[in-house]
Amino acid sequence: MTDLTTRWLGLELKSPLVLGASPLTDELDTLKACVQAGAGAVVMHSLFEEQLVAEQMAAHRFIDSRINMDAEARSFFPESEIFEMGSGSYLQRLQQLKTELGVPVIASLNGISPGGWTQHAKELEQAGADAIELNLYDLATDAGDTADTLEQRQLAVIRSVVEQVSVPVSVKLSPFYSALPAFVAGVEAAGARGLVLFNRFYQPDIDLEQLALSREVVLSTSAELPLRLHAMARLYNRTGLDMAASGGVHTGDDAAKAILSGATVVQLVSTVLQHGPAAFERLGGELTTRLASIGYQSLQEARGALSLDNVPDAGTWERLNYARLLHGWQSSR
Repeated sequence: MTDLTTRWLGLELKSPLVLGASPLTDELDTLKACVQAGAGAVVMHSLFEEQLVAEQMAAHRFIDSRINMDAEARSFFPESEIFEMGSGSYLQRLQQLKTELGVPVIASLNGISPGGWTQHAKELEQAGADAIELNLYDLATDAGDTADTLEQRQLAVIRSVVEQVSVPVSVKLSPFYSALPAFVAGVEAAGARGLVLFNRFYQPDIDLEQLALSREVVLSTSAELPLRLHAMARLYNRTGLDMAASGGVHTGDDAAKAILSGATVVQLVSTVLQHGPAAFERLGGELTTRLASIGYQSLQEARGALSLDNVPDAGTWERLNYARLLHGWQSSR
């Protein structure tokens, strides 16, 4: 039997299968079932700084609109505690999960300003988070914003958070960096301990009948995994950061591919939404069986075995293979 215990962000995990950030963290019984089925850790859904700011502003507008309705209006202010004007409910949930689950709980933070990130990161640490996952996504809409401008802004955010907390910080990236290894080197220099590759964006579509934007959640498939494998294989041995694969892991073989490419852990969401907590037990069994059949007795032995430095034909990970791949597809027709 292959030993599935691993060490991620300095945390001891019984399994490399981690529940990624999702709405499932609102369901305590489901989370307990995931842990019972083999989840090594749980990542909470993101705390969005802009959402908190919007809620605070809405509450202030509600109060301000009634200030001068009559001479005694100021005495009729609603009690402030009826409004959720901060991260209080998220922090309470974090404390509850820490008490109930018995596995590391990672808080997820999606912020838009250095000040906001650091303030909320401190609160998450104080509430007991074992680590913090920073969800970076800075969409360029201004022609004056260059790639370097955005990247330097993101690195400044990472540094500001790392300087304010003592728990490990992991950074969740998009796949859209033009020079990913260089940016990852900056992430490591900023003090982060890990990477999550990659973010999946739920982008609006267009409803032609209503001439409006529509939002639909499209779950991942295994077809999305190679993008992650390629990135991790290129980064393995070129960074000291722990890597988590996120997106496209639906089977034990998918998880094995991620480990062989260099992943320390894999994050599961879509397959758990589709099949429930039992997905952890199934994937754990399949992963153990697959690695054992190849001859690996531990994750440490398997990790990075097919990375860019270790794979027999390194060109397969590079653009050289592109023309061959297309030629092979034409030939198969």
